Amino acid sequence: MKTINVGLIGHRFMGKAHSNAYLKVTKFFPLAVEPVMKIVSGTSSDVSAFAQRWGWQEHTQNYKEVIARDDVQLVDICTPNNLHAEMAIAAAEAGKHIICEKPLAMNVAEAEAMVAAVTKARVTNLVSFCYRRCPAVALMKQMIAAGKLGRVYHVRAQYLQDWIMDPKFPRVWRLVKAVSGSGVHGDLNAHIIDMARHLVGEITEVAGVTETFIKKRPLELPSTGSGLRDKKASAKMSVVDVDDATAFLARFANGAIGTFEASRFAGGHKNGLRIEINGSKGSFIFNFEDMNELWYLNLEEDAAQQGFKRILATEGVHPYISAWWPAGHIIGYEHTFVNMIADMLNAVAAKKKIMPDFADALKTQRVLDAVLASAEQRCWMKTGC
Repeated sequence: MKTINVGLIGHRFMGKAHSNAYLKVTKFFPLAVEPVMKIVSGTSSDVSAFAQRWGWQEHTQNYKEVIARDDVQLVDICTPNNLHAEMAIAAAEAGKHIICEKPLAMNVAEAEAMVAAVTKARVTNLVSFCYRRCPAVALMKQMIAAGKLGRVYHVRAQYLQDWIMDPKFPRVWRLVKAVSGSGVHGDLNAHIIDMARHLVGEITEVAGVTETFIKKRPLELPSTGSGLRDKKASAKMSVVDVDDATAFLARFANGAIGTFEASRFAGGHKNGLRIEINGSKGSFIFNFEDMNELWYLNLEEDAAQQGFKRILATEGVHPYISAWWPAGHIIGYEHTFVNMIADMLNAVAAKKKIMPDFADALKTQRVLDAVLASAEQRCWMKTGC
């Protein structure tokens, strides 16, 4: 089998998720090209332990070494948001295929430069909106394309968490504008914007509101852990300059309207991504915390029998599932990354486009930026999509 050497940049939460995917993908999926976990880079000394634990042949603390190596063909970027553009553009100029974590960039200008770079280089590029690769979401996409919803009227999307409600929780990088670009908006709303666009179509106009509930937090002490429990607070305080919650109204190009809400102050919600779509022929509900289930209402059924039905998307006929387990044996969060890596490797081998690519993610970035501009100016804002 042909192989492709992979260089991973970043070894925390997402680096762990992507590493696990490279380890497992050939065990489950028929591939045209097999990944070789060549080198991982990280900015701290524990990158060596990470490399050993997760199967990377080599490690470095200099990401430029990963990009410059002639024996690396695919660069996978799992860093904080402020580094995405610099790294992706350098990788494209070096002729590497690229996977980049979401959101694509800090803003539209950076995203446009990234799109220009990969277009010029003609390299395969993918943005890691992993929830597209949930079998239930992929099934919903198929059913919508088959006309099961009819005309779409409403999109109702939420992404709720509660992990920073404690005022003593430190100001981690996701709470620093210079590193993250925005707070919950770019982190969580990016996912549900991408999902809504994927399922329904382009968002043309938005009206948003943002709020920062805790204005100051203790600075974070150095830590080598990737989990929330590993975060340690110092005695020094600093300003939080990103949003804790962002909500917005939306208009779609096809005439549908939408409501979107993201918050890290929704007590009791750990990773509550939920989307509901209502149309003239039916409705769908998906909740990631029950990610193997899709709820479907068919309004064309006899009125006496109408009601939401639960589709357990674990049959071999459902997207991706034939690679995994027998019916009813559910898959989890980590499998979305394995599914994604399998799609990417096959796209590289076939020299075909894969979605969402940088150009597609640029449209999500336009919506993200328009919402923040709308919240600042307190008016409706066109997205340019």
